[in-house]
Amino acid sequence: MKPLTVLAFDYGTRSIGTAYGQTLTASARELPPLPAKDGQPDWAQVQRLIDEWQPKLLLVGLPLNMDGTESELSQRARKFGNRLHGRTGLPVEFADERLSTRAAKEEAFERGHRGNYAQDPVDSIAARIILEDWLRARTG
Repeated sequence: MKPLTVLAFDYGTRSIGTAYGQTLTASARELPPLPAKDGQPDWAQVQRLIDEWQPKLLLVGLPLNMDGTESELSQRARKFGNRLHGRTGLPVEFADERLSTRAAKEEAFERGHRGNYAQDPVDSIAARIILEDWLRARTG
């Protein structure tokens, strides 16, 4: 199977975390989060990210409720994913991201970040965790 490059997004209304990974090594790395205004990123910034990393697939975290049902935020994340597809033509997949934010906050705390939103890498850590989980499920 040919290696697949993936750009992952952890959708949020103020910040959208990003991460890049690929199936050859099943590894992922955090990228700087994208600022968002009411869930809308600067689409030119999104396009620059895609131009730089040349992903073959876009992965969007889907913030489901603990019982697996969709929330208002998961519907907004789906809309964001649909816009990504419409603007780029790239395939978009959605991944269950339950508990990724909690794991990301724990990791950020362990790294010494103490909740300063402007400097806190939680969104991109969450995007990396979502992508790593997706890669493990796909390659494991």
